[in-house]
Amino acid sequence: MGRATDGKGPARSRERFLQGEAVEAGVRAPISNSWQRCRALGLSPDQPGLPFRDDFERDARIIRAAVPVLDRLQSVLAGSRMNISVADANGTVLMRRFGETSLAGSLPAFQRVPGFVFAERYAGTNGIGLALAERQLVQVYGAEHFAERAQGNACRALPVRDPISGRIEGVLCLGYPRSAEDPALATLIRRAAHAIEKRLLGQSSERERALLRAYLDTGAETTAGPHHSVGVGELTPGMRPSDRAILMEKAAELISCAQRAAVHVTLSDGRRVTLVSRPMTTATGVEGFVTEAILPGPARHEPLLVPWTAEQQPRLTLVPAESARDTAAPAEAGAAAEPAGPEVRAKSAVPAVPAVPAVPVIPAVSVVPSSAAVPLAAAPGPAPGTAAPGLVPLRADARGTDAPTGGSRGSPPPARGLVLVGEPHVGRYALAARRRLELLSDASTRIGTTLDVRRTAEELAETAVPRLADYVTIDLPEAVLRGEEAADPFSDLHRTVVHGISDDCPFHPVGKRIDYNPATPHLRCLTSGQAVLEPDLRTAVGWLAHDPQRTEVMLAHVHSLIAVPLVARGVVLGVAAFYRGRHPAPFDDDDRSLVQELAGRAALSIDNARRYTRERSMVLALQRSLLPQGLPDQDAVDVAHRYLPAESDVGGDWYDVIPLSGTRVGLLVGDVVGHGMLSAATMGRLCTAARSYAELDFSPDEVLTHLDNLVGRLDREATPDAGETGIFGATCLYAVYDPTTQQCTMARAGHPPPALVHPDGTVSFPDIPAGPPLGLGGLPFEAVDIDVPEDSRLVLYTDGLIESRTRDADMVLDRLRGALAHPDRSPEEICETVLETVAPVHPRDDIALLVARTHALAPHRMATWDLPADPSLVSEVRSSALRRLAEWGVEEAGFAAELVLSELVTNAIRHGSGPVRVRLLHGRTLICEVSDCSNTAPHLRRAATTDEGGRGLFLVAQLARSWGTRYLRQGKVIWAECGLDAA
Repeated sequence: MGRATDGKGPARSRERFLQGEAVEAGVRAPISNSWQRCRALGLSPDQPGLPFRDDFERDARIIRAAVPVLDRLQSVLAGSRMNISVADANGTVLMRRFGETSLAGSLPAFQRVPGFVFAERYAGTNGIGLALAERQLVQVYGAEHFAERAQGNACRALPVRDPISGRIEGVLCLGYPRSAEDPALATLIRRAAHAIEKRLLGQSSERERALLRAYLDTGAETTAGPHHSVGVGELTPGMRPSDRAILMEKAAELISCAQRAAVHVTLSDGRRVTLVSRPMTTATGVEGFVTEAILPGPARHEPLLVPWTAEQQPRLTLVPAESARDTAAPAEAGAAAEPAGPEVRAKSAVPAVPAVPAVPVIPAVSVVPSSAAVPLAAAPGPAPGTAAPGLVPLRADARGTDAPTGGSRGSPPPARGLVLVGEPHVGRYALAARRRLELLSDASTRIGTTLDVRRTAEELAETAVPRLADYVTIDLPEAVLRGEEAADPFSDLHRTVVHGISDDCPFHPVGKRIDYNPATPHLRCLTSGQAVLEPDLRTAVGWLAHDPQRTEVMLAHVHSLIAVPLVARGVVLGVAAFYRGRHPAPFDDDDRSLVQELAGRAALSIDNARRYTRERSMVLALQRSLLPQGLPDQDAVDVAHRYLPAESDVGGDWYDVIPLSGTRVGLLVGDVVGHGMLSAATMGRLCTAARSYAELDFSPDEVLTHLDNLVGRLDREATPDAGETGIFGATCLYAVYDPTTQQCTMARAGHPPPALVHPDGTVSFPDIPAGPPLGLGGLPFEAVDIDVPEDSRLVLYTDGLIESRTRDADMVLDRLRGALAHPDRSPEEICETVLETVAPVHPRDDIALLVARTHALAPHRMATWDLPADPSLVSEVRSSALRRLAEWGVEEAGFAAELVLSELVTNAIRHGSGPVRVRLLHGRTLICEVSDCSNTAPHLRRAATTDEGGRGLFLVAQLARSWGTRYLRQGKVIWAECGLDAA
């Protein structure tokens, strides 16, 4: 690192950057971001000097806290070429120390004396300026400095924060030659900064102790009056933690208001406590507030409180907490007020430290540390033999009356009890910490209620506005919205959510592609993986340079920004930006930590939704590929269909329209129990099997029997060890409509019955035996024949249409009946109406809907001949068939029809039994059917050269488009389908 002589390293990268070329990937992200900001500021690497201020506060808190720490560092680093400096939150150097005294004389003037400003906007990339910009420990080494004059140096800098407010009070910086680099300096600077922060906390503790002394010196021991005052820990022996938390919360609010006030607090048992706050000023001028609890006096003959005796006097010990925000949490505040037997101890969320010198306090009164958790300690009580002014609560005996827990009756009224003492700003920090905890708790229930990526992002914005931010924008790649991982999440960002307290802020609209430059907080947070805070947007160079015209307008609406990446499980999902405009206070580091936590939780929910979207898309694509892609050509019915997947998951519903022999058509609807990939795959297997069974001309009850066997076999073949589970059944409805007889044969296996809409608009639900669901086995299925007049509507559906936990089944069927009672509507219109009026708004199960309008084959397009078993009649059948073909105008099909009929009739007479019936059907094709009473079916085979027969069916198969056997209740039908243009 440092000045590179071989054309490589940071020096080469810096040269390339200054020439306007792309920065090499080896440059660290904080350095690269700082260089980008320096360029946007128009800084020159060789600019002559820095601004100097001599009006800084010489006795600032950070100086008083840092002096002994810097003196110690100077002694530790004595003899080294190390310079130690402390700057304020604006980058102004306040103090200097040197390991070698002579080092001061060899340095430029701006490095020798306090007052020079090393903020990044003046000095470019340097330790102090970068620590303020990144708000964390940084190292700047050699050529990583932007200014030429600093190229030979290295430094480490770390922000110093107020432990109570969390705000940056200053920066501790260690500067040294590049040759003196030592990894141990990182530990050294952290320990030194921590020591300064402890001294800052000690300053606050002294102020809190002074307030407590002032409170005690005012003679808080109130004389007798109409009301008795108690400490919060002595209100009742069995006070619930929730009651204590409410009291502590109200006390902190009173202190934060910084005015005289009183509030009545009703406890869960109906008793009312009054909290009173009043100002307090110490002899040294420290101003604060105290909060006391006042409980109404006891009823006659039932004193509520009694004094302690000298022997029972409790001793109070208060221990400090290092975190102001932790103590402010309601649960911990409640715990802090809980007495522990005769020794009342205010508890802390962190290990106790040695108590400070004792100060007088009122014994037996629970003196709770303020919101800042300042260190306090209790002194011994009054001298033996004196009456203790403290109080002890009574407990309720078995008769419901109050009984004392100790002491005697008739003592003087109790002293006033201190609940909380502190400065107003400390109370505000406590309230802010409590609200942050409440926000996180609320976010856990409000974010991720659905598995929709866009809606989850909206929930993040709705949770943050207005409690944390005034406006929130969220940008996600389109691939994430589709459930995929973005190939380039840094450049493929689209505005997904814009939410705020008003609509007047000119953000980019939803749907617009957003291209951020490298210096913007949005891209910086994506690069670093951490939230980026810009407290003052007027000085946020990268944000201002992104879109000058728009940002100039936005500055009238917003003033502070936190940009945070949405990253979960190593996948970059997008970026969220939180803005404040009407809220007067800018974002701080506590807000940044809160936003980081909030975004982390939301990112997990968004990633869960993304993964679910991806899996659901895969399952849905699989299911749609397994469903019919188009409707077959047939003349029996006009069909419309709809498939509506469930909102939560994809199920196993399917439908099918199957052309059958004799101009018939099969209508099939089924539903596999369950959801997910297994159900979709099983649906495909059952749908394929059902079509195969139907095309074999099995009757509806036989088709269901075969499907039942298949489902049972699939259940038995499932392997739990491999992660497979059984199907747990399926339902199915199969209907075969014959336009020549206008009859429909139906059978169902645990499926809802179909709806039949007659030509006059009457709607009925045919009574078809339900049958067991598929997979149970052992029970027969029953088929029913129903007359279906021409121009009727058959409506088949799955249970997702009518079944719902929130709707009555009879009411839904009535609504379905009303939607179908319109005979003038087409199947497409019926589908739309049913889904709009009957289907649930948020379906929990898939919905498959099939609507068929029936047609009838006109009698003049059918020809039938009944023949005795006489071979001599074959020629007459051929002649009659040719004449009918001539009447129909399809003489071109005569040759094929004549040969097919001749072969089929001859086979029926020779190998069949009973009378023979011949039927010609003229539809889209010419269908030749020959039936007899025998159940023996012919089989196509290859005849040897010496065989006299066996070639007839071969000729039929060559001349016909298709042929097959259909079994009747008695006998069979051999059919062949010929084209109308057959030669």
